[in-house]
Amino acid sequence: MPPIKSEAEFVQLLENNQNIVHKICRIYTSTEEEHKDLFQEISIQLWQSYQRFEGKSKFSTWMYRVGLNTAITLYRKNKRKVETYRLDERTPPQIDEGYDRTQDDQLQWLFKKIDAFSEIDKALVLLYLENKKYDEIAETLGISAGNARVKMNRIKQRLMKMLKDQDHE
Repeated sequence: MPPIKSEAEFVQLLENNQNIVHKICRIYTSTEEEHKDLFQEISIQLWQSYQRFEGKSKFSTWMYRVGLNTAITLYRKNKRKVETYRLDERTPPQIDEGYDRTQDDQLQWLFKKIDAFSEIDKALVLLYLENKKYDEIAETLGISAGNARVKMNRIKQRLMKMLKDQDHE
């Protein structure tokens, strides 16, 4: 039987990796209130499943998987009003101090383009932008590494076409 993991250990890991949850929330919510609600829901799901975390993958990979599954499930089942948004139509949510927003402004134009993507494609792009290897992306999303590569190449092609179309406007 695996040892009981402590609440303090969990809180420390969550604090150290909170940017992962914030990034997931930013992709799947449109208001500060929804962001906070989804952050709380993901945190609850992480805590409830923490005892089953076996350490076979990195904690951050497991955290992405739980967080993305929670966000996608809520989005699909519409249990809450969790919806995607267009970044150019709203002000980003106010977030806790420790959250690094440096890259947010640089990526705003990209998020505008991926706004219409499916929930899974958004998750794939998020993990890719986090410089995750295809093996880790595959493990997180529950698909093969080859499928992750193919899907990402198709997404890149779509984005390149969007960029090219924008240049011609």
